[in-house]
Amino acid sequence: MKISKNRYLQAFCLSVVLLGIIRAVFPSVAMTSEERAAADSLRVVRDSLQAVADSLQFVREAEEKEREKKEHEVADREAVAQGSETSRFLNADGTTARHRIVSVSSFADAFPDAQDVQIVSANRLGVSPVQDRAEAESRKAELVYVGSNPYYFVEPLYWSIPYLVPKAAVLLQDIGRNFIDSLQVKGLQPHRIIVTSVMRTKEEVARMRHYNGNVSENSCHMYGTTFDIAYNRYLPVAEVATRYSKQETASDVRLKQVLAEVLNDLRREGRCWVKYEVKQSCFHATVR
Repeated sequence: MKISKNRYLQAFCLSVVLLGIIRAVFPSVAMTSEERAAADSLRVVRDSLQAVADSLQFVREAEEKEREKKEHEVADREAVAQGSETSRFLNADGTTARHRIVSVSSFADAFPDAQDVQIVSANRLGVSPVQDRAEAESRKAELVYVGSNPYYFVEPLYWSIPYLVPKAAVLLQDIGRNFIDSLQVKGLQPHRIIVTSVMRTKEEVARMRHYNGNVSENSCHMYGTTFDIAYNRYLPVAEVATRYSKQETASDVRLKQVLAEVLNDLRREGRCWVKYEVKQSCFHATVR
């Protein structure tokens, strides 16, 4: 078979193009053995350098994470320290702060608010006096019932009834709660205050005056704004005291000092008047 000149040239050009493609895709086919060895060595060096670069990057990232971790730890410690400077409850290391008992220098001087002072608030904030318990029962729209709860204990009442105006009831609740909170930060076992007298009817005031001439005929207790808290008796919160066995058992004297702190704070805030009653062994308080 005779091949024409044109077909020969086409076949030759096609072969050249094919070889060029093979050379471009697989350049090693055109290399000598020495050139192939040099190329392989160069590739190994290049791969090794890349591995070193990857290792250095990993080390840098690890160091950056460690630096950020330390910065966060320092910031956290500083935040705790700064927070403890203004917190009554935490030390610089985040532990619970233990406060000493400050109390007041003199109970009589700290709580001098007699009848003439307290009656003004009683008249302004209280209800009109009730004749007897039956009338008090019909005045529940103006009065709220105050009974024993986790913050205070109301002992059996023989000379008063368990009702107060809402503002006075809130004050009593806050006194009881603040007292337990204060015992907590001072490391003392929790106790409830004991309420000995609340609202009195006109009949009860008349009966009391028959036995005690010092009882005012216009007693603040008749307006539902006033209550008495014993300062020589307290009720331990037994269940809580068991769980916090490391806390100190406080004497009634120390508890009285803590209660005085609580009342003094609220009195300074303008929330109540307080009279230190020696003969009745109580703090006589009226809401403001």
